[in-house]
Amino acid sequence: MRDIVLGDVTVTRVMEFTGPVGIRPDEFFPGSSGESWEKHTDWLAPDFLDPDTGICLAALQTWVLRSEGRTILVDTGAGNHKERPYSPVWSHLRTDFLGNLARAGVRPEDVDLVINTHLHVDHVGWNTYLDDGSWVPTFPNATYLLPRADFDFWNPANGHPSRLGRDNQNVFEDSVTPVHDAGLALLWEGSHRIDANLTLESAPGHTPGSSVLSLASGSDRALFVGDLLHSPFQFASPDTNSCFCEDPAEAAATRRRLLGRAADTRTLVLPAHLGGHGGAEITREGDGFAVRSWAPFSRV
Repeated sequence: MRDIVLGDVTVTRVMEFTGPVGIRPDEFFPGSSGESWEKHTDWLAPDFLDPDTGICLAALQTWVLRSEGRTILVDTGAGNHKERPYSPVWSHLRTDFLGNLARAGVRPEDVDLVINTHLHVDHVGWNTYLDDGSWVPTFPNATYLLPRADFDFWNPANGHPSRLGRDNQNVFEDSVTPVHDAGLALLWEGSHRIDANLTLESAPGHTPGSSVLSLASGSDRALFVGDLLHSPFQFASPDTNSCFCEDPAEAAATRRRLLGRAADTRTLVLPAHLGGHGGAEITREGDGFAVRSWAPFSRV
């Protein structure tokens, strides 16, 4: 399935990329051991770890939500034609993302809201597209919801050092500034109620402005967690951070808090980068969590 219905909300999974990202687990998740990954290989392979090469696998996907008559995108991937000299895996892509979006029944002009859970290179790329040499908003009728803390942190004028180094180079200029200058950006902080079904919540650690989108409709619950985790390995080992987390201690604490809430309320967890079924319902197990069931999307 590409679509699922949660209460009064339809959720559609639209892919931009899935495959190897050229990084081994011990590089992607510093401090994790090869033995710990081998312990979980039986369920991490083949969707999240290539057992032959030992390379991590990831997806870039946008969640399309239809709620209270509006069309909402959660994260916009890496985008096409972007100059990313220090993130070569996302540089000068030529994907058919807009075609995939159209096949899901969404034209750019149909989008009412764009949510960037944070402002990393692989979450804001399709905010804009290249039009006659200029970067212009892809979704001209949308309000772009940007976390203020990330807007301030990633603004080059503010000169904040980052663990990401130069990996986010050009991102603010080509994927954030154009929507802000067009008057389409809404900078929010703390929490932001979208409608009766959807609420944005601050979830800092991975970046200062990282956020999650909470869905509660009828008896159904889902949490769109962005980069709260990059691999389901972090269900089993929730204190393990990626190498891209700006504040590792805060990232781990936020992850434990939100995964605990999801486990206790049987909330579907939908990260930005999981291939396979795209997400999971989890349960507490020992000092971490385990997959109770995978999300009901078709495997990719």
